[in-house]
Amino acid sequence: MVSKTEQEIFEMELISNYIVPIGIVLIGVFILYRLIKIFQYSYASIYKKPLFAQRYFTLNNLTRTQYEILKNEHSFFRNLSRKDQLQFEHRVSKFIQTNTFVGKQDLVVTDEMKVTIAATATMLSFGFKKYQLDIIETVMIYPNAYYSQINKKFHKGEVNPRLKAIVFSWEDFKHGHNIEDDNLNLGIHEFGHAIHLNASKNNDISSLIFNQGFNRLTTYLQNHEAVRQDLIASKYFRAYAYTNQYEFFAVLLENFIETPSEFKSQFPELYKCMKQMLNFKFAGY
Repeated sequence: MVSKTEQEIFEMELISNYIVPIGIVLIGVFILYRLIKIFQYSYASIYKKPLFAQRYFTLNNLTRTQYEILKNEHSFFRNLSRKDQLQFEHRVSKFIQTNTFVGKQDLVVTDEMKVTIAATATMLSFGFKKYQLDIIETVMIYPNAYYSQINKKFHKGEVNPRLKAIVFSWEDFKHGHNIEDDNLNLGIHEFGHAIHLNASKNNDISSLIFNQGFNRLTTYLQNHEAVRQDLIASKYFRAYAYTNQYEFFAVLLENFIETPSEFKSQFPELYKCMKQMLNFKFAGY
């Protein structure tokens, strides 16, 4: 039988030899994690981009059918490098896995719907480190424009933070997706709202960069009346942009994605702000 004194000595040796070193290691790991996080935020604040946006040890794959849809239907994907295509496919797959797709009015949800909608979200957040949108869990798809009982109007799409849902008329989504240079794209517009709202409710690195960029954009316009007048006079952005700050960004985003060369030529400072907000460093931009 071990005496009380021997038992106490044993416990002290156990603490000294095992528990204390483990505790020190855990504290060290926590401090290192905090330092890395502080460094990443400092880097993002200074350089207006994340230290890295895409780094995964394992990558998800789409089914063969889904991949063919992505390759055939999405020109942005086709223009990426092979390395970026693998990252893009991974993110499209994650969007499909983590969101529930619901067909309304007896609409049957197809792989084409899932992939093209997920690819639009992925394209817009492709420069983000934290790319999944916390405010969206459900994608609701109507066959065409649907009637809202809330405001008694027909809608083509909307973001509903309360339901954590994004809603589309499939007819209008496809129309905007198929015509790539008219600056009218329902998917880009509504996901623009989702990104804007998501950033306003979060403090991750990508949200920080987005919010700082949006503040720079609005400050620039407030301080340059001539530019504001040029915006309206040019009619490059449709009038709906001037409804409020959310519509302004969503419309600018449509133009930024669909006609980047014209955007950059007409309003280079606004273009620069948009590019920094999205960390968009891909071919054609």
